[in-house]
Amino acid sequence: MLWATAGVVALGFLIALEIAARRYGLPGPITTQVREVIVAPKSGFLLYAGMALTMVVLTRRQRFIAVAVALGIDAVLLVVRWAAGADLTAGHPFGNGALWVILGCAVIAVTRRTGPERVLLLKGVGLGLLLVAGRKTGDTWLLITSKTRPMVLDQYLAVADHALGNPSWLVGRIVTATGPAGARALDFVYAQLAVAAVVIALYQLRNVAAERRFPRHHLVRTFLVIGLLGPGIYMIFPVVGPVFAYGPGAYGTGGLHWAVANLWPDLPPPISAPHEMPFDGITPRNCMPSLHTAWATAIFIHSRRGPRVLRYAGTFWLIATLTATLGFGYHYGVDLVAGVVFTLTIEAALRSLERGWDRAGIQLVAYGVAVFAALLLSYRCLPMEMAERPWLFGPLLVLTMVSVIYGYVRTTGQWETKAVPARQPAPEHQLVSG
Repeated sequence: MLWATAGVVALGFLIALEIAARRYGLPGPITTQVREVIVAPKSGFLLYAGMALTMVVLTRRQRFIAVAVALGIDAVLLVVRWAAGADLTAGHPFGNGALWVILGCAVIAVTRRTGPERVLLLKGVGLGLLLVAGRKTGDTWLLITSKTRPMVLDQYLAVADHALGNPSWLVGRIVTATGPAGARALDFVYAQLAVAAVVIALYQLRNVAAERRFPRHHLVRTFLVIGLLGPGIYMIFPVVGPVFAYGPGAYGTGGLHWAVANLWPDLPPPISAPHEMPFDGITPRNCMPSLHTAWATAIFIHSRRGPRVLRYAGTFWLIATLTATLGFGYHYGVDLVAGVVFTLTIEAALRSLERGWDRAGIQLVAYGVAVFAALLLSYRCLPMEMAERPWLFGPLLVLTMVSVIYGYVRTTGQWETKAVPARQPAPEHQLVSG
């Protein structure tokens, strides 16, 4: 019943976004996903990542067949496109086959499986499609933010960021000094965040086929909730980012640009009274909070229970993502602080839901919500005070974030300690014979 309800809610949400996108003359998430059944997909790696999630419910032989079928379909479609003279650079040359396999598993579940086996296979299909649909939904959300929020609050964050020492400007100069090689490496990490998440998720779901059930909590759940709630905050606090509001990213066609000045990353903006400013109807308002930071933080958290190589990978991905978000001018430092608090609060809520709500879980989630709301209010109402007293507000921002981190680590540590059964004393006859 829970999975059916979640499916109905997700479908209704996708239909609503489809209608909203159509109002602006653009295809919505459902249309773009249906097109990728035939046309060259824009998210080839992501489609195969979704297929990998679906395959966690399959046996080893079935996985081999699924991969072979997907690659075969992609090869045939590539030859057909080439023979038809289609533009092979319009999208990824592969990915359709993976989507076909996911949909084929859904057909097999309905027509050839019954009982628990059908439910398990449909859950695998739903997991794979949710990952792909999440990407399409995010693209539509970003479109809606650019169309419905003509005014942005970048000046407020730029002023408040003085309390942290304008980290985007500092890291931007460092990344620029590394040259094209450093920028390309960071761009790859930034763009393939979802693939990194799938690697961690596959480790967490590695026993699904053998145990015939999913674990109650895993990374994909956290990723999807972050992606669902984050764009709602974008609508409340629309921000485009330093490279657009203060840098060359704002220059568009026709000689028009909307930047306050071309300052990023060479010269931090001066401290002056901030106000809302108009911006174009194209650039997404997707800075507050930084969802890339939120997702990278979730990857780091869930990699802690993996082997050493996954723990190292999770740490690397978090550091590289934070560097990219700042170094490319996509986010202010205060965005990252909010993103960490945002993730820990969601993770705490999901873990509480998994194990049952208790006093510690309720307090942690309430504290995280209160801190996140306080951060948004301070960025909006106290930016000048923050900029003029960095010796006070800079450490205060960091300590506030650290307090949520400490609360999460402490509370989850207590949960894990309680989950370990107490060691039973040896029977009396064993004690005597010993």
